[in-house]
Amino acid sequence: MKTPAYAAANPKAALAPLTIDRREPGPRDVVIDILYCGVCHSDIHQARDEWGGSIYPMVPGHEILGNVAAVGSAVNKWKTGDTVGVGCFVDSCRDCPSCRAGDEQYCENGASFTYNSREQDKSTPTYGGYSKRIVVDEAYVVRIPNGLALDAAAPLLCAGITMYSPLVHFGVKAGDRVGILGLGGLGHMGVKIAKAMGAHVTVLSHSPGKQEDARRLGADEFVVTEKDDRKGHLDFIIDTASATHDLDPYLARLRRDGTMVLVGIPDETPVSATPLIAKRRRLAGSMIGGIRETQEMLDFCGRHRIVSDVEVIPIQKINEAYERTIRSDVRYRFVIDIASLG
Repeated sequence: MKTPAYAAANPKAALAPLTIDRREPGPRDVVIDILYCGVCHSDIHQARDEWGGSIYPMVPGHEILGNVAAVGSAVNKWKTGDTVGVGCFVDSCRDCPSCRAGDEQYCENGASFTYNSREQDKSTPTYGGYSKRIVVDEAYVVRIPNGLALDAAAPLLCAGITMYSPLVHFGVKAGDRVGILGLGGLGHMGVKIAKAMGAHVTVLSHSPGKQEDARRLGADEFVVTEKDDRKGHLDFIIDTASATHDLDPYLARLRRDGTMVLVGIPDETPVSATPLIAKRRRLAGSMIGGIRETQEMLDFCGRHRIVSDVEVIPIQKINEAYERTIRSDVRYRFVIDIASLG
């Protein structure tokens, strides 16, 4: 199927219109007319080949929300008109221990990510949500709860699950003291979700100007890290920062047996053994979530009416949005109105 899209032709090129070929739907495929697609900072990293190995032309976008337009003959989970989402991956081997455990994002044979990746045939490139439609196997589609603003719900498919997954996996519970390092696209979702779980939430930031927003989003405390060096007062920290930073001062804020989880991808993560050993602290990482957990997150957000704070843009402003994202000049997530693609 010929499909209008926006793509990067090479690492130096601005994103521009491109017509791509979507596969004709097979028996278990769902055709989704895309309404909105969030803009993740990882879109910029990959479009500009900052992580290496990028595949061009590249159609970014993995925070995809739309309506089911057609279903294959063997599809039984979805029907035309359903409001659904597609997150960071569109397939996996389905047979390795990770896939069988519902952690398809860690597929040991290689998940097929939504863009800048390959289908399970290891040959066909994947194209993301900066486009009019997408064709996805029914097992890799999730349902959007009723009552959520659709434009603001789109970033839940990456930013939302990226924050929800470690909170659940590491057992954060009501009353725990949770620190969110960085108040951006990821961090602001972490504040909302952790607060809805009943945690006492502290935002750790270098930017004093974000204090009012942190309070509005639900944070109980706001700490300007250069001015507050308290030790051992948090049970759990999620580190969303993508810039290189020393982890030791943040690990020192954890209580005995506390856990710090990295979800950002800085170029370097300087850390020493002392703050880990001294209080039996743990340093871990986490990447999005599986299909089951993503649906669980969406249902949680539906019950608590949690969505992202967004600025909706036409796709013609995507290159400007990239530059503003790099400058942290958005509160807190750009979302593309795909109707603007024409």
